[in-house]
Amino acid sequence: MATKKVTVTLPEELVEALGAAAREDGVALSRLVAKAAEWELRRRAGRRLINDWQDEHGAFTAEELAAARAEMAAADAQTFSGYGSAAA
Repeated sequence: MATKKVTVTLPEELVEALGAAAREDGVALSRLVAKAAEWELRRRAGRRLINDWQDEHGAFTAEELAAARAEMAAADAQTFSGYGSAAA
């Protein structure tokens, strides 16, 4: 993938926190910011899909939302079950 250098202005505290996170992950700051930007674009695309679906089929019911939240919570629990367990 081609890259392009850009200039952005961010609060100093945010830059410091992002720098620390990048060092913790062992990646370049630019890569961490690119991943965050990609995540935001995927989130927006997902929101558009949800809105389009609801425009065609109607709003989700409370039961459908509860089932989706339970499913996401279960997936999160499975994915992140090992994180933090080594602390003591």
